[in-house]
Amino acid sequence: MKAFVGVTDQDWAEFLAQRPHLTEINFWRPSSDAVFGRIGLGDLFLFKTRYPHNRIVGGAVFSGFARVPLSQAWAAFGEGNGRRGLGELRAALNGYRLKEKKPPIGPHDDPLIGCIMLRDPVFFPEEGTFPPPPDFRKNLVQGKGYDAIESSALADYFAPIVERVLSASGGAPAEEGAPSTATWSFDGPTRGEGRLVRQRLGQEAFKLRLLDAYEGRCAITGVDVRPALEAAHIHPVSHGGLHRLDNGLLLRADVHKLFDQGYLAISPRMTVQVSPRLHEHSSDGVKEYTALEGRPLDLPQAKADRPAPAALSWHRKKVFRQGPHDADPSPT
Repeated sequence: MKAFVGVTDQDWAEFLAQRPHLTEINFWRPSSDAVFGRIGLGDLFLFKTRYPHNRIVGGAVFSGFARVPLSQAWAAFGEGNGRRGLGELRAALNGYRLKEKKPPIGPHDDPLIGCIMLRDPVFFPEEGTFPPPPDFRKNLVQGKGYDAIESSALADYFAPIVERVLSASGGAPAEEGAPSTATWSFDGPTRGEGRLVRQRLGQEAFKLRLLDAYEGRCAITGVDVRPALEAAHIHPVSHGGLHRLDNGLLLRADVHKLFDQGYLAISPRMTVQVSPRLHEHSSDGVKEYTALEGRPLDLPQAKADRPAPAALSWHRKKVFRQGPHDADPSPT
């Protein structure tokens, strides 16, 4: 298991600690210049406040990183950004931009910001906070990552913190085949080896990661008008799918609906398949969709972000209307 100790202001932490109903939060960065990849999906992200407080005040499960417009970060996480409104968030970002001698964000500007997306956050009471790791230098501005924390020289330091975060966020292992919100569980004592239970994104992180991975373009049509784009699950969560990037497609809203209703599918060669049922429609407007037959998918650059063949196969078997007289599919 990896962990990252991120440096934050106490106001952000206290604001979110007062809102335990929030299951997804954004540890934002004022600039989109840098990419955060120090830990992986399902690893732990811990919150350390700045001096003079300088304590580990909580933690959460890492759900991904994305660079998205400020307005979309607010639409996705709302108060999960650690502020009451978009104006307050803009002001907080400008405070950091001022220190970096960058121009302020105007009231009508919508710049890209970095979003470290987290789920199942846990905040400790003041009497239950921890000192920073013994090797955490005072001059670290953003934070520090740690590898194999269950077996490293700092295992004794991390064990009680990890146990506190996981026990509070529901880290017990799930029964086989049962839906679960757990990500990590510990077998045996607190120094036992961490075991990965589920690697999944939060719902909002799923949407923003798809936008980022597909560079804001529909995977089928190439349309890049963001308000018209939606995050589509290949294997729906309601039928056992997960909020995973390889179980998603970024689609234009109308194409998304056709995909969900089985009029479109994706072949093993990553090309569009059009249902014979769609060809039955006589209107001229349907030609826009039937013309998609055989079109190659615009795929993310990272292979790990591309649709999983197993998910696409499930959709073709359970949802896609294979013949002209197929009954309406009902995924099971």
